[in-house]
Amino acid sequence: MNIASKRAYETAGKNDGCRILVDRLWPRGLSKGELPIDLWLPEIAPSTPLRKWFNHESEKWPEFKTRYLEELRANPQAVQRFKEAARGHETVTLVYGAKDKEHNHAVVLRDFLRQPFQ
Repeated sequence: MNIASKRAYETAGKNDGCRILVDRLWPRGLSKGELPIDLWLPEIAPSTPLRKWFNHESEKWPEFKTRYLEELRANPQAVQRFKEAARGHETVTLVYGAKDKEHNHAVVLRDFLRQPFQ
């Protein structure tokens, strides 16, 4: 399975496959009818305290990744829900709202999910 990531504000593509919104909060400025997604999975996003602590400050990126990976490992139900939603799809696109395409939780989540499931 191919796991991609894409900003919520980018146009959905025919090659996106199953589109899963992985933000805890709905992306600003978009109505639910404007964002083509197959599933909203807020429980797989970083916790509110971690999201607020990180605040998209690039100097906190290494520590954010470590903390978020700990949260993912402690949240097998959300990972299982992702696996169930992804089953049967060749491509799954993680949809997120952050501006920074390189330093956001979807990057960490994508890399985590690309590892073989145990």
